Amino acid sequence: MIQLKNIFRWYNSGANRNFVLRDISLDIKEGEFVSIMGPSGSGKSTLLHLLGMMDEPNEGEYLFLDQSVLKIKEKQRSELYKKHIGFVFQAYHLIDELTVYENIETPLLYHGISSSERKSMVADILDRFNIVGKKDLFPNQLSGGQQQLVGIARAIITNPKLILADEPTGNLNSKQGEEIMELFKTLNAEGVTIIQVTHSEKNAEYGSRIINLLDGRIEKV
Repeated sequence: MIQLKNIFRWYNSGANRNFVLRDISLDIKEGEFVSIMGPSGSGKSTLLHLLGMMDEPNEGEYLFLDQSVLKIKEKQRSELYKKHIGFVFQAYHLIDELTVYENIETPLLYHGISSSERKSMVADILDRFNIVGKKDLFPNQLSGGQQQLVGIARAIITNPKLILADEPTGNLNSKQGEEIMELFKTLNAEGVTIIQVTHSEKNAEYGSRIINLLDGRIEKV
């Protein structure tokens, strides 16, 4: 599903290059659940943003579903992202002015899905996540755990092949965090590929594989 070949990411600081990622080569198969670990500043989030097509490497090759991400036009890349990838953020990234229902519905608007179909899809996911009673509330009326549930519901409503999660339980208490990880486990069992960045050993063990980053390099795969 994903192939990274000799990926480098750096920032220029005067005449110097500050490397964030160094020579990353990685294959991820469809249906895997991969955890990326490493200390702060090791390049975890940068790697996730590259995989999510939110950033580009300075060097290297990225193949997603056999397409060379760096060689296609930005519009095609955007279509690829919207169709196949869901992103779950630590800080939820919900739209404050929209209700739970509207936040979850937003990705469907970009896909040009009809109003009646959107209603049906949102109703199904509200039911699945047991948040039907919250549909008319705004994000600031929800607990952290509920906001993260809404974030995940929004990420998966378009049935993406891949979920990228950046410290998805970072702002949650341990019980809420466990519920979110169990939800990821269920989604993965249904065939969704998941790549998560985490500091938590416990969360990392939900993955079928752990990748350790140190100073922008993969330590062991």
